[in-house]
Amino acid sequence: MTMHVLHGGRDGLGSPSPLARLAPSRWDMVALPLVLGLLALLVFGGHEVAQPLSQLERTPITLDPWTLPYYALRTTLRMLAALGASLLFTLVYAPLAVKSQRAGQILIPALDILQSVPVLTYLSFTVTFFLGLFPGQVVGAELASIFAIFTSQAWNMTFSFYQSLRTVPSDLEEVCTGYHFSTWQRFWRLEVPFAIPGLVWNMMMSMSGGWFFVVAAEAVTVGSTTITLPGVGAYLALAIEQRDLGAIGWVILTMLGVILLYDQLLFRPLVAWADRFRADTVQAEERPTSWVLTMVERSTLFRTLGRPAGGAARATLRWRLPALPRLSAPRLSPRAVRMGDYVWQGALAVMALYVAVHGIQFMATGVTWGDVGHVVLLGLATMVRVVVLIVLAAVIWVPIGVMVGMRPRLAAIVQPLAQFLAAFPSNLFFPVAVAAIVHWTLNPDIWLSPLMILGTQWYILFNVVAGSQAYPVDLRDVIANLRLRGWRKWRDALLPGVFPHLVTGAITASGGAWNASIVAEAVSWGDTHVQARGLGAYIAQMTTDADFPRLVLGNVVMVCFVVLFNRLVWRPLYAYAERRLRVS
Repeated sequence: MTMHVLHGGRDGLGSPSPLARLAPSRWDMVALPLVLGLLALLVFGGHEVAQPLSQLERTPITLDPWTLPYYALRTTLRMLAALGASLLFTLVYAPLAVKSQRAGQILIPALDILQSVPVLTYLSFTVTFFLGLFPGQVVGAELASIFAIFTSQAWNMTFSFYQSLRTVPSDLEEVCTGYHFSTWQRFWRLEVPFAIPGLVWNMMMSMSGGWFFVVAAEAVTVGSTTITLPGVGAYLALAIEQRDLGAIGWVILTMLGVILLYDQLLFRPLVAWADRFRADTVQAEERPTSWVLTMVERSTLFRTLGRPAGGAARATLRWRLPALPRLSAPRLSPRAVRMGDYVWQGALAVMALYVAVHGIQFMATGVTWGDVGHVVLLGLATMVRVVVLIVLAAVIWVPIGVMVGMRPRLAAIVQPLAQFLAAFPSNLFFPVAVAAIVHWTLNPDIWLSPLMILGTQWYILFNVVAGSQAYPVDLRDVIANLRLRGWRKWRDALLPGVFPHLVTGAITASGGAWNASIVAEAVSWGDTHVQARGLGAYIAQMTTDADFPRLVLGNVVMVCFVVLFNRLVWRPLYAYAERRLRVS
């Protein structure tokens, strides 16, 4: 006869009894009100989204500081919805581009184009569609705003995931082959975990980058009518229009509070959790921590709620989905494969030619050859600014990013500060820039340029930090044992280790700088306007004038500059990092 002795909530085998597992812990005193509070905010925000558009006319934007908590809630919900959509897009788009060579021939150039199309352009062509889905309802305008924020968040996350998938260590791939993992299992057990540290830091950058364009995203224009959604961006736009420095100060305090909240509740737990997926054979002495992650792991409430989801996830990871059937039974010869590639590339060329012809026909209705030459010169001016600013940002932030990434305690301090600085809209510097340029009669072509990089330089920092945190501990020990110092340490060890992440950060920072040029090359403070010569200012002016042929011309030229620069500079560096600087 076997007898179990219950003692201290445990049975005779030393494992917790069912009643003990259901007993609340001290962490539940924090978890329960936190969960209930977040649910109440979600319900309240969702109820406001379901209102008719006439409700916005009855409650116009006001600069009363007491409205800022409500505006902050609406803006944060939009940004979180856009972040969720960006994550889903990333998990689908990047693997397709990596796994299929022919799909990659379309998807990667398309990604270059998508990141170079300005947010204002997306708004110009998508607002009518979303409002038509829900006529007379706020939700249509909300979806248009969320989509605009999505276009400022998704591309760097996709580039990061794509780069991680291309640089998975070969020894880990061999382990998956040895275990006979299916493509589905390899994706979720190897590729996603390997990419998580970099993806989390790019999610933080995406969330911060969304603040940069939230002013434009919360003002939805249909014809001559502008629908202004309640939010921090709309509040900031009104404060700038009325030159209210006090209201701008309240915006800064609100942004700081919101960033600290979602840093503690979302991103710091994610960073601590992502540290478990480091591709290391040696455990780091210092690891990031989070009280929220500890609460989730030790709270009975979260364990009970998460048990069904955890069981479903583990069952999903055991799936061995069959491979797709081959479409052709006979094995193709190398010559037939080459012919198939030629046919595929020819089809792509025909599609590109079709789009180009129709685009040219549309632009020909209001564009002359003189306009084309003028816009190309403006594009060259903006390109020079972008290149100079990216180089300067890399020189400044790469050493800082490596130092922060290799010191978890320092990263815990810098993380919320970097998020706040990355989220700080360049619009708030407009008063300083305009006043300084007007007072000292400075050249706007030079002194407006820093506004282009204020929000996008952080792509470099965040990616370098992610690369430094993923740097294997055993390689750090090798550096210490070899006593590498100074430039030799950077040249032979640190720069090669973070170079793939640096290239990813530079690509997204470059695309972001082109996008930011629309805001930074034409700034206003009240009735005072200052404008630099560049493609961004041209697109902003054509958007204001609703001159669609010239607006399309400006966007086409910007896309051409970004794609050509990516093809000639960034892609070769990407290939070099993948070929020569792969950890294995």
